[in-house]
Amino acid sequence: MFMNDEDENLGLSLSKFESMLKTNKVLFFDSEEFENIILHYMDSGKLNLAKKALKLALEQHPNSIGLKLVQIEMLVFNDKLDAAEKLIQEIYRIDPKNEEAYIQHASIYSKKGEHKKAIDTLNIALGLTDDLADVYSLIGMEYLYIDELENAKYYFIKCLENDDEDQSALYNIVYCYDFLDQPTQAIKFLNEFIDQQPYSEVAWHQLGRQHMNVKDYQKAVQAFDFATIIDEHFIGAHLEKGKAYESLKEYKKAIDSYNTTLEIDDASSYVFLRIGTCYEALNQNQKALKYYLKTVHEDPLLDKGWIAITDFYIKLGNFQKALFYVNKALGIDDQNKLYWRRFAVINKELNFFEEAALGYSKAVELGDLFLDTWLYWADTLQFLGEFEGAIQKLLEASEIHNDEFEIEYRLGGLYFIEEQTEKAFYHLTNALHLNFKNHTILEENFPSVWANPLIQEHIQKHKN
Repeated sequence: MFMNDEDENLGLSLSKFESMLKTNKVLFFDSEEFENIILHYMDSGKLNLAKKALKLALEQHPNSIGLKLVQIEMLVFNDKLDAAEKLIQEIYRIDPKNEEAYIQHASIYSKKGEHKKAIDTLNIALGLTDDLADVYSLIGMEYLYIDELENAKYYFIKCLENDDEDQSALYNIVYCYDFLDQPTQAIKFLNEFIDQQPYSEVAWHQLGRQHMNVKDYQKAVQAFDFATIIDEHFIGAHLEKGKAYESLKEYKKAIDSYNTTLEIDDASSYVFLRIGTCYEALNQNQKALKYYLKTVHEDPLLDKGWIAITDFYIKLGNFQKALFYVNKALGIDDQNKLYWRRFAVINKELNFFEEAALGYSKAVELGDLFLDTWLYWADTLQFLGEFEGAIQKLLEASEIHNDEFEIEYRLGGLYFIEEQTEKAFYHLTNALHLNFKNHTILEENFPSVWANPLIQEHIQKHKN
C-alpha cells in the first residue's frame, strides 16, 4: 500500500511528537503540523494526546488562528459551547472574514438546537468561501434537522452541482425524495444526473431503487445491471437486483443474483432466506428447506428465518414439524408475538386447544392486535366451553375493531348459548346490518342456535 506525501508527512510528525512525549524534550513544530497532529488524534479518539498536542501548540503559536479554530472544534466536541463561542468572537475581532470561524459558529448553534441561526451563519460563510459544496451540504443538514425537506433537497442539489462526486449529497437528495414520497421526481433527477455522470454506480443503484418504489421492476433490473457493470463487487446492487427479479417472478435469475452476493462477501442470513423463498416459489421444497435451515444457523435471532421454516411446514400440513420449529424459536425468544401466533395456530390444528388458547393470549399480550387473532382465540375458548371467556375476548376485540360483523355474529351466538336473549338479538341485529351476506357464520359456529326457529324468523325479517 502506497502512502502519498501528506500521509508520509503526517506519519513523520506523529513519530516526532510521540518521541518528544517519551523523552520530555520540547521540539518545534509549525502551526500546520500541529493542526494535522491534533485533528488526527481527535479522529482516532485519542483525546488525551489531542489535548497535550493542543496545549503545546498554543504555547508555541499563541496567535495562530488555525490552532484557535482547532481548539474551538475540540471545545465543541466536549460540549463546552460557551467557551467555544467566546473564542470565536476573538477570531472575528482578528479576522472578521474567516469562513472557518463562521462554519464553527454554525456548528455551535446547531449543537444548541438553534438551527435557523446556524443556517444564517452558514449563509455568511457562503459569501466568504471558495469551497461552496461543503457549506451547501452543511446548510442541507441543518434543514434536515428541522424537517424542512424541500429546502434540504435544494441545498444538497446545490452541493452536488459544485462537487458531482459527493456521494453523501447524492444519498441525501434521494433520502429527501423518499421522505417527501416523490419517486417520479427522484427518477427524473437521477436520470439527469446520470446523463452528466454515466459511470456513477451509486446513481444507477438509487435509480433502480426508485423504479422498485413505482413497481417498474424491469427498469429496476436494468438500472441495477448498470450499477454492477460499473462495480461488479457492488453487493447492494446485486441484492436489489435479486429482489427485482423476485417481483418479476423470475426466481432462477433472482437466485443467481443472490448467489453473486455470497461470492463477493461472507454468508448472509438474509440472502439465505431470500434464496429459500425463491426455491419455495419454484416448488423445490428440499432446496428451500436447506436454505431456511442455513438462515437460522447463520443468525438464530432472525425471526423471519424461523417463521419461514414454520410456515413452510404449515403449508405442507406437517403440523408436528411446524410445532417442533416454533418451539425452538420460542426457546430463543419467548417475547415474539409472531412466534406465539403460529404456536397457537399449529396447536389449534393439532386439536391442542388449551395450548392454542395460551398462544393467542401471549400473542395479544405482546401486541398482536389482528382481528383474526382475537376471533381464533374466542373460537378456541368456545370449543373449550369457556363461553364467558370467549364473550369477554370478543368485547375487548370490539373496542379495537369497531363494527366488525365477524365479532357481532359470534357475540350473538354466544349470548344465545348463555341464554342472554336481549344481548343476543342486539348483536345479531348489528351483524345482519353490517353484513347480511355472511350470516352463515352463525350456522358454521353455532349450529344449535342457527336451528332455533326464532333466529331463522329474525334473519328472514331482516332479509325482507
